[in-house]
Amino acid sequence: MSSDERPQYDRHRELPAEVPSVPEKPASTEPGKKPQLTGRQRLVQGLWPPRVTRPQLIVALLLFVLGLGLAIQVRSNNDSSALRGARQEDLVRILDELDDRTQRLEEEKRRLEDQRTGLENSSDQAEEARKQTVERERQLGILAGTVAAQGPGITLTIEDKKGAIEADMLLDAIQELRAAGAEAIQINDVRVVANTYLSDAGGGGVRVDGHKVGEPYLFKVIGKPQDLEPALNIPGGVVQTLEKEQATVTVERSEKIIVNALRPAKRPDYARSSSE
Repeated sequence: MSSDERPQYDRHRELPAEVPSVPEKPASTEPGKKPQLTGRQRLVQGLWPPRVTRPQLIVALLLFVLGLGLAIQVRSNNDSSALRGARQEDLVRILDELDDRTQRLEEEKRRLEDQRTGLENSSDQAEEARKQTVERERQLGILAGTVAAQGPGITLTIEDKKGAIEADMLLDAIQELRAAGAEAIQINDVRVVANTYLSDAGGGGVRVDGHKVGEPYLFKVIGKPQDLEPALNIPGGVVQTLEKEQATVTVERSEKIIVNALRPAKRPDYARSSSE
């Protein structure tokens, strides 16, 4: 066979077209089954929307009140100008008093945490919340002066024969007692509450919420006696200030103090309970 007769091969012969690949179908899920969620999706579903219960709101409110009391207590202790000239034994006594206050606040914190645990673990949370609400109402009644109270505390008697005692001096005594943990205070026949105001009365004496009281001024105070008495006898404090005015001051501890002066409960004109 001659070279001219040899078969000629087409070097440019078309190659077969590439067969398109068929996309894989996702694995079929069984009917009736929900698609499995990722870890992030489960985390989002657990965090949002937030689920807040009524017991949690009550506990948050109680913790807020405790935190506010701690802030006020710390701020009232910042003024150390009266302690610069104090003796060593007086400073030791003041330090012991501060330790007692800290211990009292820690006990209050543990009590609130126990209440929270009781609300979370109680089989009947509604009944537990009702009991705590009644107890809280009783405590608020004592603070508002609408119910009588009794308990350990002190009596503070101030005799002012020369009429040198002024309203601001008695107000300092009230504030010092409150800072030391006084829970109920009565001056003569007038109950001292959160919005109590004092003013000098014409002709001598002091007006407490518009009621004139004269000497001897008798304070009935319910609280921890070990905290109340040192708070009054602090160097440069209430007792020394009153004695500089030539007043006679007597502080006595007692295991049972009765505060029976009451304030009338006022019904608000516009505010109503949201549960009504």
